[in-house]
Amino acid sequence: MKSFYDFNRNNPEERMEQYQLFPEMALFHIALREEMEEEEYLEFYQAEKEAVKRMAPMFYQPKREWATA
Repeated sequence: MKSFYDFNRNNPEERMEQYQLFPEMALFHIALREEMEEEEYLEFYQAEKEAVKRMAPMFYQPKREWATA
């Protein structure tokens, strides 16, 4: 399953799907964009995207295999 940060925000269909799957996060990010400057928001978004990848590495494996240590 995709995380909130896996969607292409430049694609209107993917953005709509993102908002439907994650309504609370979407509202949170809409509010953030209104409060922050564009550059500041983009930095925040990228940092969150990287943090999600580090927290859930199983979601970002290209093959459906068990991860080994």
